[in-house]
Amino acid sequence: MDSTLAKGLGVLEWLARQGAGARLGEVAQALGLGGSNAHRTLQTLVQCGWARQSPSDSRYFASLKLFELGGLVDGAVDLKDRLHPCLADLAQATGETIHLAVLQGADIVYLDKFDSPLPVAAYSRIGGRASAHCVASGKALLAALALDDAALRAQLGLDGDTLPAHTPHTLPTVQTLQTDLAAARARGWASNAEEWRLGVCGLGAAVFNARGQPVAAVGMSVPAMRCSAGQASALAVALLQCAAQASTSLGWPGDTFTDPPAATSGTTRKRRPV
Repeated sequence: MDSTLAKGLGVLEWLARQGAGARLGEVAQALGLGGSNAHRTLQTLVQCGWARQSPSDSRYFASLKLFELGGLVDGAVDLKDRLHPCLADLAQATGETIHLAVLQGADIVYLDKFDSPLPVAAYSRIGGRASAHCVASGKALLAALALDDAALRAQLGLDGDTLPAHTPHTLPTVQTLQTDLAAARARGWASNAEEWRLGVCGLGAAVFNARGQPVAAVGMSVPAMRCSAGQASALAVALLQCAAQASTSLGWPGDTFTDPPAATSGTTRKRRPV
């Protein structure tokens, strides 16, 4: 960890929570910093535009730059709110744990979740991350992107073809993952067979916006004891209906989820949800 960066971010976060701003000594005391260290950090934040200093009383305030960046990620909050009812319907229909996830680099991040009321349920949390190549929602988004090998390695942050293993069932290479993603595209949904956590399987389908871009995925985590091939196929029907409803609510123009795929390697142009 870069301690200087971590310290600066800590000062910025603390400062942003002080509605009336703070003087140098207050910042140093609150964060356990020496006076010169706190002054140097605050001045760096000011010079970079993340903070400002009042000329009248020398108090420091977080700048509006945080607000501006917050506006850029507001779309994720809107996405959660708009798709929440679709996920609620799926959770009620299946009784399994349901997620809404987005792709961030090599990971997926959970935006929303409905816990299963059944005695044995899969664990996860909103705001949590999982390796995209191991979970069904991540695979659904990777499949929808239809990346070639080089682009897929770049997406996952890989130097070679070996995939990080989380269980003995994790797919070992980029080539085996590509085969799995191709199967997901062919059937319309992705799967996870205990590849992220032992005893937990999953299904996932991508959600598309009005431009036909995959912007999120609906995921379903199911204990392995309730995820035979027949059970998975039955659950996939409800999952795809949810993904269709979610995509339609975002303005996806397609009227069918069985159109032939139009994606090309390295692009996000995709007409068939996965």
